[in-house]
Amino acid sequence: QVPLVDAGGGLVQAGGSLRLSCAASERILSTNDMGWFRQVPGKERQFVGAISRSGGTSYADSVKGRFTIFRDIGKSKVYLQMTSLKPEDTATYYCAAALGLARSRAPTWKSVSNWGQGTQVTVSS
Repeated sequence: QVPLVDAGGGLVQAGGSLRLSCAASERILSTNDMGWFRQVPGKERQFVGAISRSGGTSYADSVKGRFTIFRDIGKSKVYLQMTSLKPEDTATYYCAAALGLARSRAPTWKSVSNWGQGTQVTVSS
């Protein structure tokens, strides 16, 4: 059984790219939508994007056109590909699993019951 583990963060210059990965257990993947949230000190954990088990995706307005979430076919992994990174993208990013996450019109961390441990993304000016 693969645990819910996120990775891939690092330091990048503004305009650069990073790809985050999330390895999830078979149980989680079979019953949940998968997604990503991010959090900075003093703020609530904010929705970034999500993908349903059918492949439908949704994104926060702040990352549309720059971030893409996708699943690795045949493997228990979900990815967040981030391009054109901005300093305001700096945050700790968390993989998440929740029922209906990709179909929610107002995704919130309060609906998430499974989290990755978090991976830090820092974008320099």
